[in-house]
Amino acid sequence: MNSHTFLSTRGRAPAATFAEVLLSGLAPDGGLYLPQAWPQFGDEELKAFAGISYQEAAYRVLSRFTGRAFSETELCEAIANAYADFDVPEIAPLIEIGQGRYLLELFHGPTLAFKDIALQVLGQLFSRALAKRGGRATIIAATSGDTGSAAIAALGGLANINVFVMHPKGRVSDVQRRQMTTSTHSNVHNIALEGSFDDAQSIVKALFADTDFGRKVSLTAVNSINFARIAAQSVYYLTATATLGRPATFVVPTGNFGDIFAGEAAWHMGLPVERLVIATNSNDIMARALNEGVYASGDAHPTLSPSMDIQVASNFERALFEAADRDADWTAAAMNDFTRERRLGIPQEVLARLRGRYSAFAEDDTATIAAIKTTYDKTGRIIDPHTAVGVAAAHRMESAPGPVVILSTAHPAKFPDAVARAIGTAPPVPGRLAGLEKLPERVETLPKSPALIRDFISTRLRA
Repeated sequence: MNSHTFLSTRGRAPAATFAEVLLSGLAPDGGLYLPQAWPQFGDEELKAFAGISYQEAAYRVLSRFTGRAFSETELCEAIANAYADFDVPEIAPLIEIGQGRYLLELFHGPTLAFKDIALQVLGQLFSRALAKRGGRATIIAATSGDTGSAAIAALGGLANINVFVMHPKGRVSDVQRRQMTTSTHSNVHNIALEGSFDDAQSIVKALFADTDFGRKVSLTAVNSINFARIAAQSVYYLTATATLGRPATFVVPTGNFGDIFAGEAAWHMGLPVERLVIATNSNDIMARALNEGVYASGDAHPTLSPSMDIQVASNFERALFEAADRDADWTAAAMNDFTRERRLGIPQEVLARLRGRYSAFAEDDTATIAAIKTTYDKTGRIIDPHTAVGVAAAHRMESAPGPVVILSTAHPAKFPDAVARAIGTAPPVPGRLAGLEKLPERVETLPKSPALIRDFISTRLRA
C-alpha cells in the first residue's frame, strides 16, 4: 500500500494513479478518491515546515502523492507558477488577533479567496498532465461563490480546456458573480442556475453518472471532490502548526467540508491537531450531523455567508469513510441511502470517531454581524462574513488547551454589504477588484435540469 495509488470511498472503482485522479475528479463508481495509504511525516519533518518557504512546503506534501505523474522539476515549476501572483510572500500568513487567537489568512491570491491556494496549483498540474495525455478536457464546476472565479483564474485561456461554471442565480454576492461573469476568456462559460448550490452540485454528479457523455467530452471536475484540492489545502495546516510550534485547534468556516477535511488529511499524515472545529451558518447540516448523529439535508436558504449556503457536504463522504475504518461497502450503502432518503443515521461507532476529531457550531446572521463588529472594534481588522462565522464559533468554545487558529477564507471586499451592516462602512476596495462593476458580463441563465445543462455544454463545445 502506498500514497501514490488511490482508491474510491465506495470500493467499486479500479485503483488509480495521481494523474488519473487529477484528470477525472470523481471516481467512476460515484465515490471520492483517497490515497491507498496516507504518507507520514515524522516529528523532525513537521518541525522543518517552520523554516522553509510555502512553495517548498507545498512541494514536500504534494510530492508524497504525485508518484511518477510529474518529475521533481515539473512539480517545482508548477508550484512556483501557482503562487507567483499572490500578494504576500508568506502565501498563508498567520495573524495574531488576541491572546492565543489567530487568523490564518488564505485570501491573498488572484481572486481573494482560499480556493486560489489549491486551484492555482491544480490548474498548473492539470495543464501539464493534459499535455502529456493529449486530447481535450471539459471541466465542470459547481460553485457557491468562490470556486468558480478561482477555477477561471487558474484555467481561463489554457489550450484544449473548456471550463463550465454553474453558480446559483442570486445567491452569490455581486462581487463574486462579476469575478466569474466578466471573464473574457473564450474557453470560459458561465451558467446562472435557477436553483441552489446543492442543485448545481447534483447536476455535476448526474453528468458524471452519464458515462457516455463524460467520455465523449472528457469530463472532469475541479471542485473539492478532486483529491488534488485536498492535498494542496492540507499544506497550510502543516505550516501554521510549525509556525506556532505546538498543536492548535483549527476553526474552519465550511460548507462543502473540503477545507476542514484537508485538516483531517494533515492529521492522518502525522500532524498533531488539538481539534478541528466545524463552523457553519444557519445551513447547519454539518453541525446537526456531528451534534445529533443524523446527516439530513433540508432546503438551503440564503445567508450573509453565501459560500456556505449548502445542505449536502460532498466531502463528508471522505470523513465517513475514514471514521468507518475505510469500510467501502458501508460507505457506498450509506451514500446510496442518503441520496435516496436525504437522511442518514450515523452509526454510534462511526459517530464516536468523528466526534473524536471534530466539534461543530452553527452561527446565524446576527452572530455573523456581531463577530465582524467585535473583531473590528477590538483589533481594527475587517473580516468577511465567512471568517466571522468562524470567529463566532470560536467565541462559543470552551477554553482550548493551545492556540486557536481561525481560517480566514475570503477578503472582506468581496462582501461589502455585509461588512457595511456590521461596521457602518464598506471595506476598502483592493486593486484586484477595482472597476469590476463596469465590465460587461457573459452568463447564461438556465433551469436546474441536467439534460439542459448537458445540451448547453454540447452546443458550446461544437461552436
